Amino acid sequence: MKKTLAVVVMVAAMTCFSAWGQDSTPIGLWESIDDSTGKPTALIRITENGGEFQGKIEKIFPEPGESANPKCEECEGNLKNQPVVGMTILTGMRREGTDYTGGRILDPDSGKIYRSTMKLIEGGNKLIIRGYVGIPLLGRSQTWLRDQ
Repeated sequence: MKKTLAVVVMVAAMTCFSAWGQDSTPIGLWESIDDSTGKPTALIRITENGGEFQGKIEKIFPEPGESANPKCEECEGNLKNQPVVGMTILTGMRREGTDYTGGRILDPDSGKIYRSTMKLIEGGNKLIIRGYVGIPLLGRSQTWLRDQ
């Protein structure tokens, strides 16, 4: 009886830790929220390759009168006039303890690329993305919500 109970407890604990581990990384689909309007702007899929996290826009939520398939008119180089949907906007992010640092994030509206960090909060259901120039203090944060 004790062995059976111990096995049940161990399996339950492993299941809990496994589920917790899935939400402890930013891998998955995220809804970006406009920090001034509070409305969703896009769905971004974050993936990981070789310890580096990237984010690609999968869908946008245009305001009435805005293009349903905008292009990055302000971008430079090979991103110039490319469709925003399908564009990789987050690159180079690496885990450092509980934070993610060393990344770059593209603002498709302005075409500007900013240094960035990110941090999971609220049990992995929210992701705080900070884009900045120079030091993180000189930047702007945006909250992304995990898309269930």
